[in-house]
Formats: sequence, structure tokens, C-alpha cells
Amino acid sequence: MGETVGNLIGLNDEVIHPAATLAVEAHNSPSKQFLVKKIKIRHDLSSVVVFAFSGSMLPKDWSGQPTFAKTEIATGEFRSLTSLNDGGDAVVNGSFLRRFKDVIGNLSKAKELKEATEKKRQVVFAGYSSGGPIAILATLYFLEKQTPSPRCLTFGSPLVGDRIFGHALRREGWSDYFTHFVMKYDIIPRIMLSPSSTEHEQILDYFKSKFDRKNINPAPPSGFYLTVMGNASSVASYEACRLMGCRNPSLDIIKSFIELSPYRPSGTYVFCTGNGNLVVVKNPNAVLQILIHCAELGESNTAEVEKRSLDEHSAYLSELKDCLGMQAVVSLDGGPATATLNDLGLSPQAMLCLQAAEEFENRRSRNLENFRKYLEKVEVELEKMRKYKENAQISRLGYYDSFKLQNEDDDFHANVSRLELAGIWDEIKEMLKEFELPDDFEKKREIIDLGTKYRRLVEPLDIANFYRHSKDKETGAYVIGGGPRPKRYRFIQRWLEHDEKKSFGSRSESLFWADVEQLGIDIKKKGYLQEIEERIQQVERNLIAWIGDRSLDDDVLLENSTFVKWWRDLPPQHKPKSDRIEKLIGEMSERVTQGTKI
Repeated sequence: MGETVGNLIGLNDEVIHPAATLAVEAHNSPSKQFLVKKIKIRHDLSSVVVFAFSGSMLPKDWSGQPTFAKTEIATGEFRSLTSLNDGGDAVVNGSFLRRFKDVIGNLSKAKELKEATEKKRQVVFAGYSSGGPIAILATLYFLEKQTPSPRCLTFGSPLVGDRIFGHALRREGWSDYFTHFVMKYDIIPRIMLSPSSTEHEQILDYFKSKFDRKNINPAPPSGFYLTVMGNASSVASYEACRLMGCRNPSLDIIKSFIELSPYRPSGTYVFCTGNGNLVVVKNPNAVLQILIHCAELGESNTAEVEKRSLDEHSAYLSELKDCLGMQAVVSLDGGPATATLNDLGLSPQAMLCLQAAEEFENRRSRNLENFRKYLEKVEVELEKMRKYKENAQISRLGYYDSFKLQNEDDDFHANVSRLELAGIWDEIKEMLKEFELPDDFEKKREIIDLGTKYRRLVEPLDIANFYRHSKDKETGAYVIGGGPRPKRYRFIQRWLEHDEKKSFGSRSESLFWADVEQLGIDIKKKGYLQEIEERIQQVERNLIAWIGDRSLDDDVLLENSTFVKWWRDLPPQHKPKSDRIEKLIGEMSERVTQGTKI
């Protein structure tokens, strides 16, 4: 084994136990939003600044409506916590989010944070129990702001976010900044896998009495364990079937009757086995299976396990002291660790689920390699498209209008390439939807560039085909009001916008022809209404900007193009940018006359 837990999580071992101690102290200090402590590292004389957050055992700070208190996180504060595939925002526990918002104002102004940032000291946000979610959200908040990367340590924290939440962390390369310590039977890290209930309130009331010190030995609740773990097991079983590729329709039917918890693990988990060993796990699907299966009753007495699930939540400091002293650490991601997994009491079924989690990750990697084989095909077809576009420009028509007319053999061949490329990118879309590609796929530079090249070159042909067949009469406009624009273009566009940190919808240069076509149709139907006037002005502004940054090719300015004909027919009062656009058209005409390559 050899490695320490600090080596595996990328944080000095000297920080962990003091951070846990401060986190427990902060949790039991509700009058203060957070506590701060500077921890000196002996071997290199550096220091780490730890912020630990207070906790609450009031039910309103854990649960709420709708079920599971789920809330889509505001992407203004957490821009990255979204799916670039379907545009859905991550779901988090709304009660935890509310408590975070109560804290962040004072935290952002804390002089200790400002000083640590200026002196480039490592900042650690820590939380015990319900202080954990605040630490997680605070870490994310400052990662979004691109300040020196903070770290997050939690101890016995409940789950905070859904699958998109974890996917976004891994996509952005932030997952390793989060480390969560969990005891084998501790009920709190599992509690959010079950809907709020009377059992929840019993657990929280018990800990509230204990932490308030009004009753040193409160009577423990009973009967909660089977309810909480039964719901948690349903989540684990559903996810295990998904990992194994089970496509049984009955699973979705069951899900429609039983609302499963949306919350899933994210970050690195360190499981305390109870005998001094630590198991480090980064695979989120494996973490979920271990969370549930290592706490199964097995042949144990229910009452004994219930008591242990409560006692272990209060035992992190003593357990960590022993574990950090022994440093008997294994990483599940580094290969088999059968002896340590036996310490977790995993059943044969649980081991099969772990194998499925590992195979799922391997399958995602294989899918990426298979996609790379597609790259050559994509490049070949895009090169055909580029030559088609070049030939159309020579004819002084432009490839958009040439494709729309479909008068030449080249137009037919371009359509074949268009359809082949659509098939490839649609397959990628479906794989992303099912999380069957690595989480960082959408952040890879080569993928963003290739997708952008494809979108800008080929989507105009989809638009030409759409309006050539007057499909707007059947389905409405290509893009306005959530029109039938293929989803493959939507998510590829979002990759670029996210990479450039621009608002979603701002990089719509490939939709230029759809805007022009639809304006021509709407002007004939409605005349020059105020709304039409505004759209004309927007098209003109977009044209000038996109020609300027070369995201839109200037073959749209050819004299015979649909755009120039449409724009020339506009009454003068509806062309506020007429001088600038006339100049661009004139420059294009001059280059064509001189035989200069467009």
C-alpha cells in the first residue's frame, strides 16, 4: 500500500484531523456562521487556512417541498452546474442552498479569506454533518470565480446534488477538490437517498438533543433504519441496472410509481471501515454502491445496527485519529483491494455492482476511442463540404443557395455527406445523454473545434433543406419558439459558449440563414411591425459582428445570395446599418470581379 490518505487526495495529512476538529466545533456553534483557523504545515513551514461551517438539525434546514427539497441551482452563481447536452441545470437540496446563501455574503468579505487569497495560501472549506453541504457549495462558488482553487473536506455530510451536479464537477476538472469522509454505518450520508419522513425528523431530533447538550444521552429513535436504507437500496438497484446496460421497460414503470432520490455522490470518498483501514474511491457509481451495500444489515441485529448508525455519526474525530495514525489506506481506483473490501462487509451482489461500476467507466473510455475512429470519417466528409462550398462560391451563388436549388450533382453529393455527418453526431448526442462518454468529453479542445467547424459548415444546409421544402408551414420556424432545430446543433453550440464563458444562445452564427429566411416569410405575412423591425436590426448587427470575427463566411454577401436580394428589397428606413452593409457587399463584388479568392 504505502501511500497516505493525504497523497491520494492531494492534501497534506497534517490538515485533515485539525480540519475535522474545527468542523465539529463549528457545527456545534450555531451562533456563528463559520469558524476560521490557520494550520501550519511542519515540513515546509507553509500554512493552510480552514473555514468550517456551522450546522443545523432543524428539519426545515434539511427538507422541504417538492419531495427531496430538490431545486434547480441558479446558473448565475453556479454557471458550470448545467448539462451542456440538454441544457438542464443541476438539482440541489433547496434547504442547503438557502443556508449557503445566508452565509456567502459574510464569507466573501471575511478578512481571513482576502488575506489567504492575497498571500496565495491554500484555503480549505470544511463541514461536519449539515455543515458539509455549505462547505461543498462554498468551494464551488469560489471555483466558479477562478480564485486560487480551494479544497473541500467534509465529515459525515449528507448528499447535496444530482447526477448533473457530479457530471459538471468532473467535466470541469473539479472533482478532486472535494473529499468526503464517511463512516461505515453512519446514517447521515445516506439520509438524502430517502424522502423526508417521520423517520427523518426522529433522526434529526435525536442529534439536535445530543448536539445542544440539553440531553447528553437522549433516547435513540427506532425503526428508521429499514425505511431509510430501503429507499436507498432502491436507488442503488436502479443505478446498478443502468450500469449493467439493462433496458427493461419495467424499470421506468417502477420509477414512475416510486420517486427515487435525485441525489448522487460526487468527489472523492474516503470510507472508514471501522478497524483503522481507509478506502479511497473516486468512481461515483462505485461510491453509491458502497454507501448502500456496506451498511446492509446482513445477519446483524436491526437494533444494534440502528444504534451504530447513530453512534458513528458522532465518532469521526476518534476514528480519524486512529486511521491517520495507522495510514492503512488503499485506493479502490488503483486496482483490487479484496481484503479491505471485506472489512466493509460487501456481499457477492455488492461486488458484482462494483464490477459493473468499473466496467461502465471502461466502456466510456472505449467509446471515446471508438469516437476517435469516427474523426477521420468526419474530417473526410467536412473536407468534401469545404470543397463544395468553394466551388459554389466560384459560381458566384454561394453554397447555401446552391444547395437550396439542388440543380447540380454536387448538391446531391453534399446532401449525402450532410446526412452521414448527422448520423454520427446524433449518435454522439445519444451517448452523451446516457453519460456513455467521459465527463470531460465536452471540454476537450479538439471536440469543441471539430463540432464548431461542423455546425458552421453544415447547419446552413439543414436550414436550406428546411425552407426548400417549406417545412415551416408544418412545424413552424426553424428556431423561433423552440422550433425543430436538430438537438445536435444545440449542444455543439453550447460547448463553444461554455468554453468561451458566454451566455447560452450567444454563438448562433450558424442560424444566420434561418433568421433571414424567417424574416422574409414574416414580413410578407405581418408587414413591418415593431417586432419585425427589431429582428431586422438584430440580423444586421449580427452580420457585421460575425463577418468581423470570421465566424460567418462572407459568401453571404454575394450579389445573387438570398440575403443580399432580401436586404436590397427592404425599404431604406428599415436598414439602419445600410452604409456599413453596402460597403461589405461592395467589397465582396470587387473581390469577385478581380477573381480574388473569397
